[in-house]
Amino acid sequence: MASQTLKYTTKLVGKRVLVIGGTSGIGYCVAEAALEHGADVIVSSSNAAKVDKTIAKLQNEYPEFTRSQKVSGYVCDLANPVELETNLTRLMEEATEGRKLPLNHIAFTAGDALKLPALQDVAVDAVNASGTVRFVAPLILAKILPQYMDKSPSNSFTVTGGSNAHRPPAGWSVMAGYATAIEGLVRGLAQDLKPLRVNIVSPGAVHTELFDGFGKKLDELLKGFQKNTLTGTVGTPGDVAEAYIYIMKDKFITGSLVASNGGILLV
Repeated sequence: MASQTLKYTTKLVGKRVLVIGGTSGIGYCVAEAALEHGADVIVSSSNAAKVDKTIAKLQNEYPEFTRSQKVSGYVCDLANPVELETNLTRLMEEATEGRKLPLNHIAFTAGDALKLPALQDVAVDAVNASGTVRFVAPLILAKILPQYMDKSPSNSFTVTGGSNAHRPPAGWSVMAGYATAIEGLVRGLAQDLKPLRVNIVSPGAVHTELFDGFGKKLDELLKGFQKNTLTGTVGTPGDVAEAYIYIMKDKFITGSLVASNGGILLV
């Protein structure tokens, strides 16, 4: 009996996927999923120890995959606006081995600690700093990206937004502003980088390491998130990672938003 030819689960076999912010949370799960779909995976974060730990963890969890697929990682600091373009250029050079191995897909999942100043405490410097990682970094990456990947509809650049762009709670004015802005940025980049596909994943409340800073308030916070979804749950990084993989595989989606939010906008 002839073996079955697989058309869907093999779409990423042999592709090179860079996950920026790939050492934790949603990004780590995107890296896992890309490996499971047959891709070579490159992870990046600002912490060298985390990069090394993530590579070892992926190799340990997926020994049968990493024997034939490559897992690598590099450090890139996205929080310093002065060095941002230099750091991203260095990352792209390393990830493509000096442009010898172009990338096929980039998933930008990096984020920094949530900064939620009260409106009366907002200051210009703080507003600018709040957007460096989440808005400015993807924009600068888009500027240099054509040097390191083919502008083909087979390839993609996916960034991360958030449901607070559409339903911000009180006190989220700054972050809601950036979440809304990046949705517009994606539509613009889809035009400027065409036919390369540019999209955005918009998660709702997802329990990742970024929430650890809430300390004793975390349980109360998570219960509040649960009440504000139709599913009665808080998202997991593994759930949301599926959206990034879908975007990589669908060569006809661009300039679009894929939401994974538990129905929060309908509550």
